[in-house]
Amino acid sequence: MDNIEKVLGILKGQGLDGIYITKEANVKYISGYPDELAYVVICPQGNYLITDSRFTELAEQYCPGFEVVNWHNYDRSIPKALESICMKAGIKKLGFEECFTTYDKYVEIHRLLSACQIEMTGTRNIVEELRYAKSEEEVANTRIACEIADKALEELVPYIKPGVTERELCARLEFSMKMHGAQDIGFETILISGTKTSLLHGKPGDKKVEEGDFVLVDYGAKYNGYISDTTRTFVVGHASDKQKEIYGMVKQGQEIGLQNMGPGIHAAKPDEEIRKVISKYEEYYYSGIGHGVGLDLHEEPFLGNYGTKIMQPGCVITMEPGIYIPGWGGVRIEDTVLITENGAETLTHFPKDLMIL
Repeated sequence: MDNIEKVLGILKGQGLDGIYITKEANVKYISGYPDELAYVVICPQGNYLITDSRFTELAEQYCPGFEVVNWHNYDRSIPKALESICMKAGIKKLGFEECFTTYDKYVEIHRLLSACQIEMTGTRNIVEELRYAKSEEEVANTRIACEIADKALEELVPYIKPGVTERELCARLEFSMKMHGAQDIGFETILISGTKTSLLHGKPGDKKVEEGDFVLVDYGAKYNGYISDTTRTFVVGHASDKQKEIYGMVKQGQEIGLQNMGPGIHAAKPDEEIRKVISKYEEYYYSGIGHGVGLDLHEEPFLGNYGTKIMQPGCVITMEPGIYIPGWGGVRIEDTVLITENGAETLTHFPKDLMIL
């Protein structure tokens, strides 16, 4: 059963005649559309992709089985294009992604559809549930993204030395990923040094790397829409005893986390086991130790003491414990991991032993 048939089955079970999909990753997943600014309607009478004149040729090329609707032909109004589709397809009860529809757009659509006696019903996670376990093709794309990322970091390492700025290192890394075939960077690169490494999502700036600094690099490549996610932490020049201690603790914690990933394991289990290893610095430990990654950087399952899901074969999830001490620095080690029928396979392979550069 393909993804559209699965969606139609869910709609039938919820008493809906169709669904209006607006989240970019969900549009790509269900239609194959590779760009931005497109919306999809799925219903038993047919499949429709709404976009504008800039993208209609692209949509026709990438979305066989979809009727491409140019909203510029409807007074440049997406709601009017949607109204036309609903009338043509006989939709009387339309689902919409309530988490990804702005209030002003909802009001405009609701006004038009209600005048035609068409009811709108908010939905959640219909497509996301299908995206939870990745197909072989999705995993293949993720593998390539991970390979690209590994190569790029390997090329960056010789440039990590005193006097170079975080921003320069970031630019080299991102350039290298694209030169190795990345469609784009997977997300905004975190490349920070010194005491800034205690910032979980710190931004690279004009700070120069100094002797004795930690350098934390959290980055990813995007390939065919699928994202890798890796973090490595280095020390420049020489490492203090405390740096070695905390790095070793995080490395051991990550190993324990990886050992507690697999089919049928609850998303909270790795955190429970990692806490036993990092107990000395638990107050500086962040419990968000992993997340699903695919067309979105952050998707289910989320690993941590708040996790609610069960890992399944085909899930692609990060494992990224860290210790972050304000005013001193931090360490994070992260891999992208595939859940298999028998356990877990690490897809990112850059070495994890402490590297003193």
